[in-house]
Amino acid sequence: MLVKLVQLGVNLCKLEQRPNVGSMLLRLVFDKDVAPRLLFLKGIGVDDSHLGYVVTRNPLVLTEDLENLQARVNYLKSKKFTAENVASMVSRAPYLLNFSVKRLDNRLGFYQQQLGLNAANTCNIVARLPRLLCGSLEPVKENLKVCEIELGFKTNEIQHMVLAVPKILTGNKRKLTQIFDFLHNTMKVPHHLIAKFPQVFNNKLLRIKERHLFLQYLERAHYDPDQSSYVSLERLTSSPDATFCTEVALATLEDFYVFQKTL
Repeated sequence: MLVKLVQLGVNLCKLEQRPNVGSMLLRLVFDKDVAPRLLFLKGIGVDDSHLGYVVTRNPLVLTEDLENLQARVNYLKSKKFTAENVASMVSRAPYLLNFSVKRLDNRLGFYQQQLGLNAANTCNIVARLPRLLCGSLEPVKENLKVCEIELGFKTNEIQHMVLAVPKILTGNKRKLTQIFDFLHNTMKVPHHLIAKFPQVFNNKLLRIKERHLFLQYLERAHYDPDQSSYVSLERLTSSPDATFCTEVALATLEDFYVFQKTL
């Protein structure tokens, strides 16, 4: 059986590091216990190439009752998750299938209530970041509190940011506050413009600082949309260095590299 699991791509070394998992696997019979659950995963759309990852991350799926697994999938589909959504969610967040229908329902209800979103938008966020249904709620609660109380975003701004970048709910709180502090207090970018392009929080603070200081040096650090030389956060952060230099800074890549050495 272990040979067959290895052939599927299961990482036995990782499983051996977890208490009791090795002995649990040795008690299973491949044809009776393992094969039916692998066929179930394939049946809901999990690709063969992902089976090893799913079992490596969540070996307990091999001991779950098949009726319970089907009930959880049926529940997700009843909430308008497509078959493709469910397959993708299980592939990326394997522990999803270990949770009861009641717990899954409570989780979806939590996000819908906390974010003030309709059911469709709640499902959209969870489909893109399925670990929201599996992980601890504490980091999510903390980040929502940070966005509202510490950073001062309005409810509708938080909704927009989370819909655009769901990872804001689980991202590093320190990074979130550091980037906001630099954007808002140093660059003087108002809340509504930050909320308009929350992808800025996916960037490294150093990248934002270097580019801002370079524009400041060139007297082109203009983040007010009413100015003719306005630079949006998207143009500041999302383009490669060469594009940023030629189209935003109106300088050469060499100029930028020389400037970076002075910092």
